[in-house]
Amino acid sequence: MIIQFTGLSGAGKSSLAQQLRQIAQPGHEIVIVDGDAYRQTLCRDLGFSKEDRMENIRRLGAEAARLDAAGKIIIIAAINPFDSVRKELEEKYNALTVWIRCDIPTLVERDTKGLYRRALLPEDHPDKLHNLTGINDPYESPESAHLVLDTHLQSLEESAQALYQFLLDKRQASSAS
Repeated sequence: MIIQFTGLSGAGKSSLAQQLRQIAQPGHEIVIVDGDAYRQTLCRDLGFSKEDRMENIRRLGAEAARLDAAGKIIIIAAINPFDSVRKELEEKYNALTVWIRCDIPTLVERDTKGLYRRALLPEDHPDKLHNLTGINDPYESPESAHLVLDTHLQSLEESAQALYQFLLDKRQASSAS
């Protein structure tokens, strides 16, 4: 089973994937394909243009498919900003889309990497970040996510429990058919 997360920086994608791994019962192995980690290896030649961002997700999807094996749950934890490439992964790998949604005020408040502070600087500031997804670079909200988790309204634990139940339900439904 391949799950592709989508959500803005700081929404909790990596934290949620790690929390899911901690609560998963024996026999439910969770493998995380973390976009930040793979930017340093598999995708280090890519920049942040739309084309490069889409290629990044395609590569992460191919890596997830390579890792996929019976009984494993593969989580692609990446911003994944474009609906067309999310649909590609759904069609090619039967990837389910989970939108890790968080409102901008909460993201600005969290700002774990200092990205929002830099993106909101004046245009002429030398430290201005010009390509933060959802602020000054596009983010396409999913047209048809299989699950939406509002991390500004739920705790990490609540979101992880809701995601885990969703995965168990999907697994049960696929084994029944």
